[in-house]
Amino acid sequence: MKMPKFFWTLLILLPICGLQGQSTIYDSNEPEIGVVEHLGNTLPMDLIFNNEQGENVRLGDVINKPTIITLVYFDCPGLCSPLLDGVSEVMEQMDLTLGTDYDVLTVSFNTQDTPERAVEKKKNFLKKRSNEQAEHWVYLTGDSANISQLVDAIGFKYKKAGNDWIHAAVITIVSPEGKITRYLYGTRFLPFDLKMAIGEAAKGIPRPTINRVLEFCFSYDPTGRRYVLDVTKISGIVILFVGLVIFITLIIRSRNKKRKSEAQSTNS
Repeated sequence: MKMPKFFWTLLILLPICGLQGQSTIYDSNEPEIGVVEHLGNTLPMDLIFNNEQGENVRLGDVINKPTIITLVYFDCPGLCSPLLDGVSEVMEQMDLTLGTDYDVLTVSFNTQDTPERAVEKKKNFLKKRSNEQAEHWVYLTGDSANISQLVDAIGFKYKKAGNDWIHAAVITIVSPEGKITRYLYGTRFLPFDLKMAIGEAAKGIPRPTINRVLEFCFSYDPTGRRYVLDVTKISGIVILFVGLVIFITLIIRSRNKKRKSEAQSTNS
């Protein structure tokens, strides 16, 4: 069966595109920046941090109900404030009560951050909360050993860039026992998604993250300090998809043409 030149070109190009896409999407090596999900794993609850009052607190003592964990640093010029804003806003929209149904835990991964800076940062996001509720959004700082163990347990990957860090925008939801049950990405969250995640955490049920695709489709721009659409990745996927469609179409047409030719030969 004679194939058109375009078909043979596709046969050469598709494996190349396929290998490129496979190395991008399914690379088993952990990313330098981003999140490696550890769903179902339990955090090391004996880690020691400093609360806003400068007191040593055990992680297991501040996690005793479904808890939203945000990893930030207090002088972050980009993602951290929008992330915390997003958490504060969705809290207002949910019909769940902070301190009763869930807690929030913000941990700085910058070892230079202090309890004093934690107090300053906390004030920006708890203006609409009572003092009683504010106690259930805890800000923690710590040393490199405890911070490293926590971020490694969560799978949070970040990199120093000058005086700043490049990192992902993500919140981690854990059960009262510290089991990781859900990751939600971005700086804005739907009340339904977070409420469901909190309900799952209360039962200790881990759930995969559907919108993980966003992490693949967007990359961090260190110059603009923001996430931007990764056109190269998207274009590669589109080209691969279109190529596969054309490939399948050519095969089907070729087979149909062969059947018609055989039918005509039989009739004649």
